Amino acid sequence: MIKFLRRTASCICVLLMMNIVLLLDFFTKEESFIFSRIFYGFFLWITIGFFYLLTEILPCYEKGLKLRLQILSGGYELIVTSAICLFMEITGYIVFFCITKLSPLAIIRRYTPDTQRGILIMLAVNALMASVFLFIHYINGFLRTAFCSAQLGIVLRLLMLFFWWLPPFNLVLFAKWCAIVRREILYEKNRYLLDAARVESSVCRTRFPVIMVHGVFFRDWQYLNYWGRIPQALKRNGAAVFYGRQQSSLSIADSAAELKQEILHVLAQTGAEKVNIVAHSKGGLDARFAISHLGMAPYVASLTTINTPHRGCQFADALLASLPQWLICFTASRYNALFHKLGDNAPDFLSGVQDLTAASCAVFNSRTPDMPNVFYQSVASKMHSMRSASFPLNIGYLLCKKYEGDNDGLVSVSSAVWRNYMGVLSAGKKGISHGDMIDLTHKNIKGFDVCEFYVLLFAGLKKRGF
Repeated sequence: MIKFLRRTASCICVLLMMNIVLLLDFFTKEESFIFSRIFYGFFLWITIGFFYLLTEILPCYEKGLKLRLQILSGGYELIVTSAICLFMEITGYIVFFCITKLSPLAIIRRYTPDTQRGILIMLAVNALMASVFLFIHYINGFLRTAFCSAQLGIVLRLLMLFFWWLPPFNLVLFAKWCAIVRREILYEKNRYLLDAARVESSVCRTRFPVIMVHGVFFRDWQYLNYWGRIPQALKRNGAAVFYGRQQSSLSIADSAAELKQEILHVLAQTGAEKVNIVAHSKGGLDARFAISHLGMAPYVASLTTINTPHRGCQFADALLASLPQWLICFTASRYNALFHKLGDNAPDFLSGVQDLTAASCAVFNSRTPDMPNVFYQSVASKMHSMRSASFPLNIGYLLCKKYEGDNDGLVSVSSAVWRNYMGVLSAGKKGISHGDMIDLTHKNIKGFDVCEFYVLLFAGLKKRGF
């Protein structure tokens, strides 16, 4: 109700400012003294202008959200009130002329030429002023949403930039723009309310700290988090989160050795007896190696693997067998050179890829038994078509589909199953890709809240006593 009243007040302010010329004429035409006209006119300008400016600077917004989301919410309200004001302005003129049964031309013919000229000028000026103030109101909201939304893609932004003038295409873009922004605001609001409701319970405060281990071809950078918005959601719910910090691409054995050092570092830093490991993609294989071969079993309470290729990727075998050797070597050398500059000590593209083949994983599994005192669980996800994700996951989906069936763009569902299997995740028309499981693009997926998935995952570990 309060939001409705604030929106109504905003619309009234904008409509009054849009029709300031007519208001000035109405309130000052009866005054006989020029001083009175100036006084009333100045008073109207200042009063209405003040509330209009206040509406532009501090529009209605969802309270309790971060500053970016408050600006986004305010921008959405400005766009909505712009549409309402445009509709009411047009409707007002139509209703007026229908009630009076007169046209603008008929009204003008009732007056002398000088009066006709004055009315025409007044109507033209009022229409111009109304267009200017409504445009300012709309463009304010448009810019707020354009710069503050995390869900509006680059493509939609470019389409709106170049085709805002082209009806009815611009109306379709406008409707889609508003729908995406509204869903983003609702998602963040619900996320905020949910976290606020359980802040005291600290549902993610596990007995042991959690190390989140990334997959291949990525690093744990400070300003480019592999896990997107997930760590912040976990910390808000009481989790103690650390990272594997292994290099982007090494053999499983070498990555596991780096992970071992990080496990020991976390234990020394926190004073905990053990850690929980949540690992994505190849990180799950690195963790299994560290537990089974590097003496980490006594220090690991649980291992949760997310879309980990426990049985390898058969299309990786096919690609390594079919691609020219010079192309493989060229790609490896370029990758190694790039990630060496980005911080890796000795990146090894080929070792990282070869250890993910089905043949290598079969040998790995035969030599890497699960440890009896470590709780193992796994989860998988799947895409519904190649349109469910962008490059390279769309190509990976087709290749993996050909050899292994349902997959997430890189890892098949059957390959991701390991020990206590939590099931396969899928949502909406597109499904859930390999990148979606780590919030890679920060996109909200209808029917799947990735942050809430991890919150419940950590809550489950806490419930088990880990």
